[in-house]
Amino acid sequence: MEGRAKFSRMYKPPDPISKALQDYNRFRLSPSRESITGWHSSTMLRRILPIGHKPRICVVGAGVAGLRSERSGRGPNWIHGLKENPILDLGKELGDALMDVPEIAPSVYDQAGNLLSTKEGRECSDLMWAVIEEAFTYSDQDAGSIPQNQSLLDFFKLKLNEKNVPDVMADRVLELWNVFLASTYKAILDRMTKDVVPKADLQLSTKVTSVSSSAFGGDTSEAESITVVTSHNKVTSFEEVVMTAPLGWLKRNSNTFQPALPPRIQIAIKNLSYGALEKVYLTFPLAFWLSHHDQENPQPFFNQWLTPEYTTHHWAVECAFLSSLPAPHSDPTLLFYMHGPLARHITTLTSKLDSSSSGYLTTLTDFFKPYYSLLPNYDPTSPSCSPSHALATEWQNDEFAGWGSYSNFQISDPEIDGKVELDKDIEALRKGAPERRLWFAGEHTAPFVALGTVTGAWWSGEGVAKRILNAYGLDATEEVGDAGAGEGMAAAGVGVGKVAVKRGGTGLGA
Repeated sequence: MEGRAKFSRMYKPPDPISKALQDYNRFRLSPSRESITGWHSSTMLRRILPIGHKPRICVVGAGVAGLRSERSGRGPNWIHGLKENPILDLGKELGDALMDVPEIAPSVYDQAGNLLSTKEGRECSDLMWAVIEEAFTYSDQDAGSIPQNQSLLDFFKLKLNEKNVPDVMADRVLELWNVFLASTYKAILDRMTKDVVPKADLQLSTKVTSVSSSAFGGDTSEAESITVVTSHNKVTSFEEVVMTAPLGWLKRNSNTFQPALPPRIQIAIKNLSYGALEKVYLTFPLAFWLSHHDQENPQPFFNQWLTPEYTTHHWAVECAFLSSLPAPHSDPTLLFYMHGPLARHITTLTSKLDSSSSGYLTTLTDFFKPYYSLLPNYDPTSPSCSPSHALATEWQNDEFAGWGSYSNFQISDPEIDGKVELDKDIEALRKGAPERRLWFAGEHTAPFVALGTVTGAWWSGEGVAKRILNAYGLDATEEVGDAGAGEGMAAAGVGVGKVAVKRGGTGLGA
């Protein structure tokens, strides 16, 4: 979308006193123990080991924010943020195809299925991203006073009303609801794991059923060790355990931890929300929609269909034209993004179907045909206009993805839920329970500016690595090395890896 590319350039860092920037500076820029831990250094537990004994570290989790499935295209497509971004730097180093989404207005079909003019599409897109920029500023400056039951949608309605936007255009903007990684995350994932895998005892396809801290006597005492039990009845004790399991998994598996997690962490897990983003790829023999465009009228990267009156289900849909990717990654594929009820509906349609069956392809084709049949040059009699392959994610049906995609902030009712402070919840998860030798990492513990992103997952693992190094008196004032920056790279599924901490900070795969 035009605004997405533009916004990455035009958005200025938050005000120096904003909560988001203060949080980022504490998390990323200051090397002190106090700033890394997020709590006073006097409460920082120090580990003492016999000379020559290396601490055994267990990482439980599926990898950096779902990368375990990126090889099939089901994982993330985006790199969020252009400055001080280790994932972007890795992509450039490895020669990945990084595409800055072109500043071209999206093509938009209205409720009746009519294509809006380029001018109308650009106006809607620019207005939408202008309001989002205002929302960022509002959130930065007034985070402490925003009612917990006020949503981004409420903010949009308020601003559109203040701007006296005509009802028709306001409806379009409300429905329109960074760098695209054209070559997928494969090379980045391979580089992340290069130094870690040879040093780790990987337990693939192994489910963790219990994590217990031994000889633990309360909030002020320290557990002697922490024990992990797997579905194969393997019992192993460690000095530290880093849980990188998704937030959605934590929500459904609190009984995995013995003793029960501290009340503050339980509250945090309960309060934070878990998203339901899903994707569908429809691949055609040819990109039949392309001949409509030329150099003077280039193809947009995004296409959006506003809530349709011409279908029975009336869901707005958005897709990316993968035919716009740079060679050799260009593909005659439409990539549909979905969330909420629509995403749940699609996963229900495909959950019992074999992805290689004709029924699977027919089901997805039938659902999306009312949309893609509106694209230029569509001919119902041409084989080129009928999908030859389809692939849908099913994160909501995946236990090890946490039955969803990534964390987000949803509204709550103060009369029912009491006072909810989601920023404090994130900080509680970041702190973890080091007195029990238990730490948490993942996109749900990232700096506020990177929540829900691969970069955030990376940073969160790096932050835990630094804190564990500090606990053993090792130097964590410099960047943790490549092997230590990844978040939970131990398995495809919920797996276990034993990784030694090496002096110098390059051996911790947390």
